[in-house]
Amino acid sequence: MADHGIFGPESVTWRVMGEPILLVGGFRALLMQGLHPRAMRGVQQNSDFLDPAQAWSRFVRTTEFVRVRTYGSRAEVEKAAERVRRIHATLTAFDPDTGQEFHLDDPDALRWVHVGEVDSYLTVARRAGVPLSDADADRFVAEWRRAAQLVGLRRKDVPGSVAELRDYIDAERPNLYLIPEAAHPLRMSLNAPLPRKLTPLKPAFPLVMLLSFATLPRWARRLYGLPATPIGDLWATMTLKTLHQSLRVIPANLRYSSSARRAQQAMRAA
Repeated sequence: MADHGIFGPESVTWRVMGEPILLVGGFRALLMQGLHPRAMRGVQQNSDFLDPAQAWSRFVRTTEFVRVRTYGSRAEVEKAAERVRRIHATLTAFDPDTGQEFHLDDPDALRWVHVGEVDSYLTVARRAGVPLSDADADRFVAEWRRAAQLVGLRRKDVPGSVAELRDYIDAERPNLYLIPEAAHPLRMSLNAPLPRKLTPLKPAFPLVMLLSFATLPRWARRLYGLPATPIGDLWATMTLKTLHQSLRVIPANLRYSSSARRAQQAMRAA
């Protein structure tokens, strides 16, 4: 039997994650992560956002990890996960709120990052019009418990349904804020340090970031100091739907990555 990794052709994850519109979900996940003080300080104190070489090498590594985690074999997934766990266990950051140093494998921070990612992919997919029933959405959240285990979390310690996801986020809200030493991500996106070969894409970056911000919950937008109105919600949903439908005009061999195309073939075979 083929080794389809931790998800496989019968998973909702494979059905969702290949859609190009999920790029917005990826940026939204980073914005959710940025509201957890320890998660943000862990990244900020161990990387240089304004250095193009560091910023883009980190982006490439993160993108590759997401690809391997989603579509890789079990051996490939475990190898990538072991590297991430080793880095998290080795690196430290300082929390001025408590005066303590902490490792990047801090369970509370890892849990928030996990939940922010799951919530972001699911939210963007559903608002864009990717076909997902309520049962599909619950399955998606439950499937991602496998991903949580890769970074050292226990299955039972992360949400297993949409309701549990929402309850966890609501419970965490009092502890969330944008740390004062962090640059505002929207301001950074206006002057994104792109590699030379991606310079033609620079005008689109602020637009992608605006849409990513607009898909956040209203309380999260307020924490970033941005307007949060029902009109903004409507604009975000309609824009996601329009982009998703527009992308479907592009031929599948160009619209989907090679990993996503192989996954689609496996799903049809299954």
